[in-house]
Amino acid sequence: MKTKGKIPMRQCTGCREMKNKKEMIRVLRTGEGEILLDATGKKNGRGAYLCFSRECLEKARKNHGLERSLKVSIPDEVYDSLEKEFDGIDSK
Repeated sequence: MKTKGKIPMRQCTGCREMKNKKEMIRVLRTGEGEILLDATGKKNGRGAYLCFSRECLEKARKNHGLERSLKVSIPDEVYDSLEKEFDGIDSK
């Protein structure tokens, strides 16, 4: 029995658990410094991963995990817009 190679694993910046890359959402910092959600996981830029849960986003906000991973300070307005985008994903 042959396997299909490695399964890419990523660490959630909120709960710090290692999970399958496909089970997570990528938060992206573009070259212009814009921070957004990357649903495809293929856009250019520096990325950090979060579980598909609002709790992980709140933990990442509290422990500054996204700021550490993306190497940039993130204003509250950006976190608020990420929460709105998360709500849009949760309803799908």
